[in-house]
Amino acid sequence: VEERPMWEPEAWGSSGGWPPPRGARAGPSLSSVLNELPSAATLRYRGPGVLPWGASEEEEEDGERNIQAIAEAAQKELEEPLPSRELPWPLQARRAHRQSHAKDQRTQKSGSRGEQWALWLRRSKEKMKAGLHTLQPWAWTLKRIGGQFGAGTESYFSLLRFLLLLNLLASILKACMTLLPTWLEGTPPGPPGPNGSSPCGFYDPNLQGLVAFPTHLFNLLSGEGFLEWSPLFYGFYPPRPHLAVTYLCSVFVIGLLDLLLILHRSTSGWRLWMYVELEEAVVRRQAAVRTLGQQAWVWSVRILLNLLVIALLGTAFYGVYWATGATVDLQEMPLVQEMPLLKLGVDYLPSIFISGVNFLLPPVFKLIAPLEGYTRSRQIVFILLRTVFLRLASLLVLLFSLWNQITCGGKAEAEECKTCGYNYKELPCWETRLGQEMYKLLLFDLLTGLAVMLLIQFPRKLLCGLCPGALGRVVGTQEFQVPDEVLGLIYAQTVVWVGSFFCPLLPLLNTVKFLLLFYLKKFTLFSTCSPASRTFRASTVNFFFPLVLLLGLAISAVPVLYSLFLIPPSKLCGPFRGQSSIWAHIPESIYTLPQTVQDFLFFLGTQAFAVPLLLISSILMAYTLALANSYGRLISELKRQIETEARNKVFLAQRAVALSSARGAL
Repeated sequence: VEERPMWEPEAWGSSGGWPPPRGARAGPSLSSVLNELPSAATLRYRGPGVLPWGASEEEEEDGERNIQAIAEAAQKELEEPLPSRELPWPLQARRAHRQSHAKDQRTQKSGSRGEQWALWLRRSKEKMKAGLHTLQPWAWTLKRIGGQFGAGTESYFSLLRFLLLLNLLASILKACMTLLPTWLEGTPPGPPGPNGSSPCGFYDPNLQGLVAFPTHLFNLLSGEGFLEWSPLFYGFYPPRPHLAVTYLCSVFVIGLLDLLLILHRSTSGWRLWMYVELEEAVVRRQAAVRTLGQQAWVWSVRILLNLLVIALLGTAFYGVYWATGATVDLQEMPLVQEMPLLKLGVDYLPSIFISGVNFLLPPVFKLIAPLEGYTRSRQIVFILLRTVFLRLASLLVLLFSLWNQITCGGKAEAEECKTCGYNYKELPCWETRLGQEMYKLLLFDLLTGLAVMLLIQFPRKLLCGLCPGALGRVVGTQEFQVPDEVLGLIYAQTVVWVGSFFCPLLPLLNTVKFLLLFYLKKFTLFSTCSPASRTFRASTVNFFFPLVLLLGLAISAVPVLYSLFLIPPSKLCGPFRGQSSIWAHIPESIYTLPQTVQDFLFFLGTQAFAVPLLLISSILMAYTLALANSYGRLISELKRQIETEARNKVFLAQRAVALSSARGAL
């Protein structure tokens, strides 16, 4: 994480650094000289065409009209390249540009049609890349955000745009592989009525008689009633052979596509920016000179604080587990059934607990981290790890509690689960129940974001304007918290990955949610937030957070695969009703394929395919680890060099102040 350098010459002098100059009592101070340096005056890069801080919204429209002129200038530069010495590039890049330009000139003079075609194709590829870059959604908006609030904030909106693309692709695939086969084979039948002869009872979620409007509204928020038997949830889809195959294949296709796109983004977006904080060097030097008693005290404090963190996490997880189990009991109370608003609150009880702990505990982690005595970068790492664990583990606790209800606590011989293999009395269509929980989590997350914006962020901004002076600045000043916002996106996407099998239209709903979120966050950013005093490094968003996103994808695969292979599907709803397991339909469908296709698919499951694949994967992993170790040594050497350069600058500044003071004394 890159932060603004904190120049503390007193700390340098007191910690074994360089002594302050003797004649530095008169004239400008070292702090004033350092604050006048270009590196301290310019906190972040401001690209071409970026508006000044605090510019009005009308100026943004003028900037958007200028983007076409910028694109035309870039295209002209491709057609008529500038001399290498006039390009604001590093020496190595200018040398490569000069060699490429000389090669192009030789190709044009040679007259060979093959080389001219290759030159034309390369030029066309460069023009196409430049054109596609200008056609990216919100390109100018991201550029303006990066110029005013830093590259880290810009990378958050870039990640939001990337997740919006993932959900849009998943929505298209779901529509083609789930909705179209459902309607092309005829109108789906309604829910099984009470006249059926199934030993697992009956399942009819539709309300009978005249339904009041408030009931429809509450059903819309909870996913019950008319929404429960609709294309939104798993139970609506009929048991048709082709539909069952495409329904299941859509999950694997979307998961594989998301995996490849995330890997591509995490590798292509890897940019390492090295900045060494002088304040972190001070902390490291102070840690190096601690006595044995001081070390024991520091480690005692760290152990006690980590025990406190574990206790907070355990309490939060138990609260989520209790809320999920108590929901069923509270819904059966007569008072809850008579009051629709109270019933809606009971339905949202697990979502309220999860959102509550995700809202309250991360600020506590931020208060605890500075007390552990780590450097600033290490503190941020611990905060991120604890927050990631809290968000993803709370979701797993919710699913574990639901599985206990579905499988009767894993006891297959229990009376409720003995007949059908699952608790059919409380959950006649357990897949739809899981989909409803994910639907409520997505909806409640959006409503929570709106409530925070309307009830906290905007009142703080108004308070800043109504209370001039230090009180208004302290209470009203707010910054865009990049780590918290990014982890919120990853949590929301993990919820969608878990629920997309049980709620097929969840990616479409999340597409609409992320689209609204982009404009809401943009409006909040420019209306209520100020540029961060400690800027967040963009390479963390481009590299570390995609790794967390991959972790969310891996965690979401666990409940889906568990449901596919180990839990019997509902007997009264869904495309897999009547099967021993959801996956059992796939081998039956394979036997209907041609013999050559069958042999190839069965070969993929043999040792002749698995062993070479394992060997190749091991070799690639070993190569990647070796490459990472070499990069790590190079990075450490570069850090030492940059720290040395920083010390040189401070030393030269001290000498300049000393000379200036001596000249003033004369």
